[in-house]
Amino acid sequence: MKNLENSITYKRVTNNEELHQILELQQANKIESISKEERISQGFVTVNHSFDILKAMNGACPHIIAKSDSQVIGYALCMTQEFKDSIQVLAPMFKAINCSIKKSINYIVMGQICIEKGFRQQGVFRGLYNFMMQELNLNFDAVITEVDTNNTRSLYAHKAIGFELLKTYKSNNQEWELLIWHWE
Repeated sequence: MKNLENSITYKRVTNNEELHQILELQQANKIESISKEERISQGFVTVNHSFDILKAMNGACPHIIAKSDSQVIGYALCMTQEFKDSIQVLAPMFKAINCSIKKSINYIVMGQICIEKGFRQQGVFRGLYNFMMQELNLNFDAVITEVDTNNTRSLYAHKAIGFELLKTYKSNNQEWELLIWHWE
């Protein structure tokens, strides 16, 4: 665990309550739950995870969370390749990955990242990814994610910490940027 002066703790998910708090934060930031203005200024999340799939993913590689006191205020979901067929909307991303990287790269997918509104612009996004790298860089060479091109706040934040564009592609009537952050 890593404690910061502003009482934010970064850790791996260890219990069902933390998984439920992730789902609450996800629901509050879904693209269909927020206004167009908020989508533009604050970003949004696209995928809805069930508790069962979130728990199964956590069993394979525990998710990264930021907590303030006992509340999850940010998360970065860890998704191993074994889940490539578990969430239908993400299947095109895995196809794009397989067409874009060398087979020798051992990667983890960051399945979704979200920060509670009151904790944004305080370094939590960077803190989640830095903690992810510290925890996972011995087992993985890189982290890969995709971002809706309309989610400019998220695109900017990812590129600001070192993610690079692998490719742009269309899926499910959306345009996506497939991004990679090499850890070696």
